Amino acid sequence: MSQVLSDPEKRAIYDRYGEEGLKGQVPPQGAANGGFANSSSNSTSFRYQPRDAEEIFAELFGGNRNFSRVGSTNRFGGQGEVPRTFDGKFGGFGGKDSGLRPSFGDSATPSTRKAAPVENKLQCSLEELYNGSTRKLKIYRDIVDRRGNVKTLEEFLSIEVKPGWKKGTKIIFPEKGNEQPNVVAADLVFILDERPHEVFKREGNDLVMEKTISLVEALTGYTLVINTLDARVLRIPITEVIYPAYEKVILKEGMPIAKEKGKKGNLRVKFNIKFPAKLSAEQKTSLKYVLGGVG
Repeated sequence: MSQVLSDPEKRAIYDRYGEEGLKGQVPPQGAANGGFANSSSNSTSFRYQPRDAEEIFAELFGGNRNFSRVGSTNRFGGQGEVPRTFDGKFGGFGGKDSGLRPSFGDSATPSTRKAAPVENKLQCSLEELYNGSTRKLKIYRDIVDRRGNVKTLEEFLSIEVKPGWKKGTKIIFPEKGNEQPNVVAADLVFILDERPHEVFKREGNDLVMEKTISLVEALTGYTLVINTLDARVLRIPITEVIYPAYEKVILKEGMPIAKEKGKKGNLRVKFNIKFPAKLSAEQKTSLKYVLGGVG
């Protein structure tokens, strides 16, 4: 015993655990009383029962065996089991597919923003804008599924072009743009544009056309023939003299007025008079006589 008391290390064991400690029955440092056969605070008889690291780990994680083994050393010094999702991300800690999302509370919920509108031109003929039409459009857009994966979706959109719609009219499909995580999808906007027509030009709700006629037709009378945008044929006799800057107005044959059902603008016809390049002496004499000049 004197040898024990003279050895500082053995003396410390003796002071703490008595003779039982010197016999090798010392519990590991920091072990809880639950690791001994006798847990009484007054007992000096310790019987340490070592426990398997895997057993302790299973106890910590509720005995769950739904884990795949990884080759990292655990804190017990051996090969342990660490929870993983099927794609190799650590589960239960906010991994990609863990099914968990961080909770910020009501006052700290991250705000989402909406993406800027996506605008495209929608080219329409004047016939479509006069009669109305249905346009079918195929679009491709990115969507985000519940797992956060981005996929390309093919979709068909239908646009009802109303009679009388004007250039610049906007057709909006809410949130039909590409999706992104934590961003509200953009609105898909089509802006109506008007293709030039070979005969008619639109001015507000009116249609305007130009017609070139000869000087004889301008002076003696002319029948104006017009093929309308809805495939009708108008025959308008003009008996008065057609002079430069003359304009024939045909009421209610212009564009439909979108906001006033059943109403239309007017059709205005402007004339270009083609003068002869030269006249013979006889023609000049005849014109002077007809027009009241000196014979």
